[in-house]
Amino acid sequence: MAKNILICDDAAFMRMMIKDILTKNGYNVVGEAENGKIAVDKYTELSPDLVLLDITMPEMDGIGALKAIKEKDPNACVIMCSAMGQQAMVIEAIQSGAKDFIVKPFQAERVLEAVKKVIG
Repeated sequence: MAKNILICDDAAFMRMMIKDILTKNGYNVVGEAENGKIAVDKYTELSPDLVLLDITMPEMDGIGALKAIKEKDPNACVIMCSAMGQQAMVIEAIQSGAKDFIVKPFQAERVLEAVKKVIG
Protein backbone atom coordinates (compact mmCIF):
# COMPACT_ATOMS: atom_id res chain seq x y z
CA MET A 1 0.00 0.00 0.00
CA ALA A 2 1.28 3.46 -0.89
CA LYS A 3 2.45 5.62 1.98
CA ASN A 4 0.66 8.96 2.45
CA ILE A 5 2.80 12.08 2.59
CA LEU A 6 2.05 15.72 3.40
CA ILE A 7 4.37 18.30 1.80
CA CYS A 8 4.85 21.68 3.41
CA ASP A 9 6.88 24.42 1.72
CA ASP A 10 6.07 28.07 1.08
CA ALA A 11 7.41 27.79 -2.50
CA ALA A 12 4.87 26.19 -4.86
CA PHE A 13 7.60 25.00 -7.25
CA MET A 14 9.37 23.19 -4.38
CA ARG A 15 6.15 21.42 -3.44
CA MET A 16 5.65 20.49 -7.08
CA MET A 17 9.21 19.18 -7.38
CA ILE A 18 8.94 17.03 -4.24
CA LYS A 19 5.48 15.78 -5.24
CA ASP A 20 6.85 14.77 -8.64
CA ILE A 21 9.76 12.81 -7.10
CA LEU A 22 7.47 11.05 -4.61
CA THR A 23 4.58 10.17 -6.93
CA LYS A 24 6.93 8.78 -9.59
CA ASN A 25 8.27 6.44 -6.92
CA GLY A 26 4.95 5.10 -5.68
CA TYR A 27 4.22 7.45 -2.79
CA ASN A 28 0.86 9.15 -2.37
CA VAL A 29 0.92 12.91 -1.73
CA VAL A 30 -2.28 13.49 0.28
CA GLY A 31 -1.87 17.19 0.88
CA GLU A 32 0.20 20.33 0.52
CA ALA A 33 0.63 23.32 2.81
CA GLU A 34 2.31 26.67 2.25
CA ASN A 35 3.05 27.43 5.90
CA GLY A 36 3.44 25.67 9.23
CA LYS A 37 0.01 26.61 10.55
CA ILE A 38 -1.73 25.00 7.57
CA ALA A 39 0.60 21.97 7.87
CA VAL A 40 -0.50 21.40 11.48
CA ASP A 41 -4.19 21.66 10.50
CA LYS A 42 -3.72 19.32 7.54
CA TYR A 43 -1.77 16.85 9.66
CA THR A 44 -4.74 16.64 12.03
CA GLU A 45 -7.17 16.29 9.13
CA LEU A 46 -5.21 13.82 6.95
CA SER A 47 -3.07 11.78 9.40
CA PRO A 48 -0.29 11.20 6.85
CA ASP A 49 2.46 8.60 7.32
CA LEU A 50 5.08 11.30 6.82
CA VAL A 51 5.40 15.09 6.70
CA LEU A 52 8.10 16.87 4.68
CA LEU A 53 8.47 20.26 6.37
CA ASP A 54 10.41 23.28 5.15
CA ILE A 55 12.12 25.18 7.97
CA THR A 56 11.74 28.76 6.74
CA MET A 57 8.09 29.70 6.12
CA PRO A 58 5.70 32.55 6.89
CA GLU A 59 3.12 32.50 9.73
CA MET A 60 4.59 29.48 11.50
CA ASP A 61 8.04 28.13 10.63
CA GLY A 62 8.91 24.47 10.29
CA ILE A 63 10.31 24.16 13.81
CA GLY A 64 7.08 25.54 15.31
CA ALA A 65 5.00 23.24 13.09
CA LEU A 66 7.18 20.23 13.99
CA LYS A 67 6.68 20.89 17.71
CA ALA A 68 2.91 21.38 17.27
CA ILE A 69 2.59 18.16 15.23
CA LYS A 70 4.68 16.19 17.74
CA GLU A 71 2.48 17.54 20.55
CA LYS A 72 -0.62 16.21 18.78
CA ASP A 73 1.04 12.94 17.75
CA PRO A 74 4.31 11.94 19.47
CA ASN A 75 4.75 9.18 16.85
CA ALA A 76 4.54 11.55 13.87
CA CYS A 77 7.23 11.01 11.22
CA VAL A 78 8.68 14.31 10.02
CA ILE A 79 11.57 15.05 7.68
CA MET A 80 12.80 18.65 7.66
CA CYS A 81 13.92 20.45 4.52
CA SER A 82 16.37 23.32 4.75
CA ALA A 83 18.57 25.50 2.61
CA MET A 84 22.32 25.45 3.09
CA GLY A 85 23.66 27.16 6.20
CA GLN A 86 20.79 26.41 8.57
CA GLN A 87 22.73 23.94 10.70
CA ALA A 88 21.54 25.35 14.04
CA MET A 89 17.92 25.01 12.95
CA VAL A 90 18.54 21.49 11.66
CA ILE A 91 19.99 20.50 15.05
CA GLU A 92 16.98 22.05 16.82
CA ALA A 93 14.65 20.17 14.45
CA ILE A 94 16.33 16.82 15.15
CA GLN A 95 16.22 17.52 18.92
CA SER A 96 12.51 18.38 18.54
CA GLY A 97 11.80 15.00 16.98
CA ALA A 98 12.47 15.23 13.23
CA LYS A 99 13.60 11.87 11.84
CA ASP A 100 15.91 13.30 9.15
CA PHE A 101 16.60 16.38 7.09
CA ILE A 102 17.14 17.10 3.42
CA VAL A 103 19.19 20.03 2.17
CA LYS A 104 17.97 22.20 -0.71
CA PRO A 105 18.42 22.17 -3.62
CA PHE A 106 16.97 18.66 -3.58
CA GLN A 107 18.54 15.64 -5.17
CA ALA A 108 15.81 13.11 -5.99
CA GLU A 109 17.99 10.25 -4.65
CA ARG A 110 18.47 12.00 -1.31
CA VAL A 111 14.74 12.70 -0.93
CA LEU A 112 13.89 9.06 -1.66
CA GLU A 113 16.67 7.76 0.59
CA ALA A 114 15.36 9.85 3.53
CA VAL A 115 11.72 8.86 2.91
CA LYS A 116 12.57 5.14 2.60
CA LYS A 117 14.67 5.28 5.77
CA VAL A 118 11.83 6.86 7.75
CA ILE A 119 8.68 5.12 6.42
CA GLY A 120 9.88 2.45 4.00
